Amino acid sequence: MRPILRSLWPPLLVLTVVLGGWQLYVTAAGVDPTTLPSPARVVEQGWLNRQDLWDQTLPTLQETLLGFALSFAAAWLVAVLLDFSSAARRGLYPLLVASQTIPIVAVAPLLIIWFGFGLLPKMLVVTLTTFFPLAANLAAGFAATDREAMRLLRSLGAGRWWTFRLVRVPSAMPYFFAGLRVSITYAVVGAVFAEYAGAEAGLGIYMQAQKSAFRTDLVFAAVAVTAALSIALFGATYLLQRLVLPWERALKEDRSS
Repeated sequence: MRPILRSLWPPLLVLTVVLGGWQLYVTAAGVDPTTLPSPARVVEQGWLNRQDLWDQTLPTLQETLLGFALSFAAAWLVAVLLDFSSAARRGLYPLLVASQTIPIVAVAPLLIIWFGFGLLPKMLVVTLTTFFPLAANLAAGFAATDREAMRLLRSLGAGRWWTFRLVRVPSAMPYFFAGLRVSITYAVVGAVFAEYAGAEAGLGIYMQAQKSAFRTDLVFAAVAVTAALSIALFGATYLLQRLVLPWERALKEDRSS
């Protein structure tokens, strides 16, 4: 618990200073709430409209999780293919890199036109937004496997699949979780952006509606919910890593002792 508290208090202190300065400025300058609401007003109006915010959060969360699940599966499939086939690596990896040059801002409206205002286009935007860091880090992890461990297993008669399963996958896990943390921070933003392009419900469409109604306080409240979702999912990756890689914690404790 103490290491967690030591890592949390600096950003919390900075956030407190920023919010305090924001509150003092808005109060002292008498800024119109439709231009810049105070943090206190954002919290107050967010609480009063908590049911609406919750109702709009659920579709966004669903799009995020389903789109990220699709990205997760596709990243593993492609990374394994790249690792097993040098021809696939030479043919596909440059295309994966080139795919990152395609602006999502141009693709998202096209997906809405092709697939409508339902769940699928939002899932695809999240997948496109989060796929590359996952696949690239996982492929890099496979490539960084200890060669001596590979030779040892092969000398004991292990085939390529068993070598991959027992050595390459465990060695790639730290790389994978690094990519996972990068990707998960983009996932919620990708879902919200997809909703901006066209949606029936969600935090993105809620922000648009409140902006049109000059309810800047509720726009900020929705932004705060989006940030909270991203932080929660980011934190969940550390919990997942501790569950999947319990030996990492033991190694760190041995090194510190």
